[in-house]
Amino acid sequence: MMQDAWKKYLPEHEIYLFNTGEAQRAYDFFGCHYIEEIGMHRFCVWAPNARHVSVVGDFNEWDVAETPMELFKNGVWVAFVPKLVDGENYKYAVHGYDGSRILKSDPFAFHCEVRPQTASKVWDIGGYEWLDHTYMQKRIKKNPLRDAVSIYELHIGSWRTKEDYRFPSFREVADELADYVSDMGYTHVEIMPVAEYPYDGSWGYQITAFYAITSRYGTPQDFMYFVDKLHSRGIGVIMDWVPGHFPKDEHGLAKFDGTHLFEHENVLQREHPQWGTLIFNYGRPEVVSFLVSNAMFFMDKYHIDGLRVDAVTSMLYLNYARDGYFVPNEQGGNIDLNAVKFLKKVNSVVLTNYAGAMTIAEESTAYPMITKPPYDGGLGFTFKWNMGFMHDTLAYMEMDHYFRQFEHSKMSFSMYYAFSENYILAYSHDEVVHGKKSMIDKMFGDYWQKFAALRTLYAFMFAHPGKKLMFMGDEFAQFIEWDFKKQLDWFLLDYDSHAGMQCYVKKLNEVYRQQNALFEIEDSWDGFTWLNVEDNEKSVYAFMRNAGDSHVVCVVNFTPVVREDYLVALPSDGKLRLLLSSDDEMYGGSGVKSAQECVTQKKGINGFEYSAVVTVPPLGALYYEFAANEGKRG
Repeated sequence: MMQDAWKKYLPEHEIYLFNTGEAQRAYDFFGCHYIEEIGMHRFCVWAPNARHVSVVGDFNEWDVAETPMELFKNGVWVAFVPKLVDGENYKYAVHGYDGSRILKSDPFAFHCEVRPQTASKVWDIGGYEWLDHTYMQKRIKKNPLRDAVSIYELHIGSWRTKEDYRFPSFREVADELADYVSDMGYTHVEIMPVAEYPYDGSWGYQITAFYAITSRYGTPQDFMYFVDKLHSRGIGVIMDWVPGHFPKDEHGLAKFDGTHLFEHENVLQREHPQWGTLIFNYGRPEVVSFLVSNAMFFMDKYHIDGLRVDAVTSMLYLNYARDGYFVPNEQGGNIDLNAVKFLKKVNSVVLTNYAGAMTIAEESTAYPMITKPPYDGGLGFTFKWNMGFMHDTLAYMEMDHYFRQFEHSKMSFSMYYAFSENYILAYSHDEVVHGKKSMIDKMFGDYWQKFAALRTLYAFMFAHPGKKLMFMGDEFAQFIEWDFKKQLDWFLLDYDSHAGMQCYVKKLNEVYRQQNALFEIEDSWDGFTWLNVEDNEKSVYAFMRNAGDSHVVCVVNFTPVVREDYLVALPSDGKLRLLLSSDDEMYGGSGVKSAQECVTQKKGINGFEYSAVVTVPPLGALYYEFAANEGKRG
């Protein structure tokens, strides 16, 4: 029986908050925590329908009868265990409501065994001395909507691997990655999920321990070092977060206490037919507390700068991948109203507690107001991935150059809705797997044309409204699809074409970050002006990005024909100064010479009073800084 003296270490208000869906830091109470005053570890687990629960582990030789837990309050079981040390393995032996007897991992465990083993570990996640105070103070003052955001997405296990070991460590990756990403000019990294998961082939998107950093790459403190190291170089860390589903593995959350506790009880709502996983029941308050606290956990304990929420579409739509068979909501519709309420809540809680942080939705439909505040009826995300931009631009780039004139609007259509949300333009890992080809291999044409086209596409993306994201390997044009089982083909950098692409992306990031016209105003036409948008015959587009007195003109040519003496419309008299040519020989281009500087002429085109004459390289892009003459604005 529990000693009365120990009950003061069981704050009832924490359980109340958990049961009402209002807990924001449930991880401070649930799970395994060392209580210094009594020299014991406290174990707490929510299993309201279990007949009996005990703690088993290395310390009691996995004897189910040795360390029984006591049902304390509102479905929370508790035990105090002496003489434990960090690293000891444990699980909960749950005698379920359905009569099952299963060993379950701790839903709030901070550390786990390396797969294929599945035990939770006793682990203190305190003690790390963070060195990022200055970075975190600067982040408070930042507004990501008005800042340059260029994200390098990566999978920890296959960015670079080490000889003689299967997995790289967070510390090794951090030391190399901080140098590389900083040198390349990215502002953030986005890491694919690093919460503990059993199946390598899920890439981390099927999680069994939502509070445990995967032991594949080291300890929780190793991951803290990873974040701290990147912060030391001014690089923000975004992590993929997966509150949409979880796998059926017996040791995980599935049927945790012999009932469908975390997942839906109704079989028609319970499973993702596409993925074979279970769907969280967002209508259960304790599930909301579990997930909201999980989002807060990574911000609080690991200093994460942003959460990219995976598969938001699957959370919002009750009929997602269900071929018409679904349980409608109380209004008869196909929207999961509980999921909507949950997403609003988690965004509000995270973004009000952590100034300068961001939340990002991977959402592929026209669901309205993803990035509008909840008080205005929106979901409250900071950004949304622009899936339409990705699909349209890649479809266009895969097309024969001749036929592009008939699909000209594919590259301009995104501007019809560019300001409806706060967008991130993402060429992510999903676009370079499962037979979709690598980014370079998607490009139409011969070997040289592929590289030229990809450079031009990147220039178009970096000048287009919206923050930027590219997947690892895209920056040096890896030719084969991404394979999570091996590292990137870094040897390609021995070849001029790939080294040139890497050099080019570095320059793109440099220009992007230096020119506030390219990132400051992304929510209105104040920041964007079409100059030439209807030249389908030549497949050329020109537009200008604006922010105060800063103006950058982007001209792109999507055919392999040099466009000499090409007339670009301009809104006023002024001068153009070349910032970047994708056709420069140092990047692998043909070296067609474009004027370093040119002045406007009083010759109207496309409804503007002025224009400039430029030479646009084949499958090439030009960035010009535009300075208007004072007193002569059109």
